[in-house]
Amino acid sequence: MARPRKASDEDVFEAALRMMNRLGPLEWTLSDVAREVGVTPSALVQRFGSKRGLQVALMEQWAGSARELFDGLRRRATGALDALYGYADVVAGMGESPGLAHHLAYLQIDLSDPDLRSRLRRQAADTRMCIRALLEEAVAAAELLPDIDTAGLARMVEVVLTGSLLVWGIHGEEGAAASSLRHSLDALLAPYLAGGP
Repeated sequence: MARPRKASDEDVFEAALRMMNRLGPLEWTLSDVAREVGVTPSALVQRFGSKRGLQVALMEQWAGSARELFDGLRRRATGALDALYGYADVVAGMGESPGLAHHLAYLQIDLSDPDLRSRLRRQAADTRMCIRALLEEAVAAAELLPDIDTAGLARMVEVVLTGSLLVWGIHGEEGAAASSLRHSLDALLAPYLAGGP
């Protein structure tokens, strides 16, 4: 009899993410992830203990991913503000059906579970720091006015992008979420642009 194949943590995390993008938090089990990745459920129980254990491990990996995400955005962008708009597109991607409802359901769990929440907060703090770094780079490159409060503006970028995604989803606005979020980011940044709106 052939031995069951082994899967790396990365394989398991990717399978779990695919499952989470398709299904809400109550619609899948550890056995579903095992089937998706091609291992036995007991192998995942031994490694992660439970579905929650897998979610905590996945969140731990995600909590440290902000810099990598922003580095990739910056490499593909023509400037700091272009990279910031690339991040707006990433946030907008959460609105792709049925993504937004699922993301909100997972967020509710993340906020109510202390282990998940601590990792969520770490990821959010890193994200804000990366946004601020882009804003500071934009100031240095004279894309934005000098002497702006980049810490405060970074927080407002978070507020505007997250809020715009919710408004887009709630109101069922026409067009893609990315267009809506880019429009909102345009409005926020307009007073700070070095060349004027």
